[in-house]
Amino acid sequence: MPHPFFAFSAEKGGPRLSTGQASTVSVLTNARYTLLMLRSAILCIAFLVLCMAQQPRVPDTESQRSAMQRLSFLIGKWSGEARILRGSGEPLELLQTEDAQYKLDGLVLIIEGIGRNKTDGKVALQALGIVSYDDEAGTYHMRAYNDGRYLETEVKLADNGKGITWGFVLGEIKTRSLLRIDEKGRWTESTEITIGSQPPRKFIELTVTPQR
Repeated sequence: MPHPFFAFSAEKGGPRLSTGQASTVSVLTNARYTLLMLRSAILCIAFLVLCMAQQPRVPDTESQRSAMQRLSFLIGKWSGEARILRGSGEPLELLQTEDAQYKLDGLVLIIEGIGRNKTDGKVALQALGIVSYDDEAGTYHMRAYNDGRYLETEVKLADNGKGITWGFVLGEIKTRSLLRIDEKGRWTESTEITIGSQPPRKFIELTVTPQR
């Protein structure tokens, strides 16, 4: 928007400014320009400070790796058997393998489990879990994939450091799993399932040993 002093003096036939008036207008204009520049500079500084304050937290990768090393008891290739309990029907007997490996230089643990039907060798159970550690919250997390779906949950390390527990909730279905290394060095795993108001029942039992 034009300054009113300039608009007034530019009108045809309008009064002309004296030298003193022109000087006063110049001083006022410069002062206003300086004030606007100062205000802009202050706003820029405030914006930069705000941006710096909102910078994302830098993860402590060494803390994450240290925590993930506590899960090293799972590392390796394992094989054995598993059973899926199907209510009143006969359980499904499986030949089970588990493969647990660190990735990203120890920042994540990937666990792949495959169960094959004992009768025909076809894959009946297949799942992939990715475990990581949140150093800010101090908790383990797992994202598990199965049949085109995935679920996320918190993982808790057992007090003796040789087992983990976790569970999932999907609608009215809840599961709770316990994995531990027993006194014989076997990877044992059991899962309970609860549907709605029904009492929990065993769903999966698994025992595998390290492959030689």
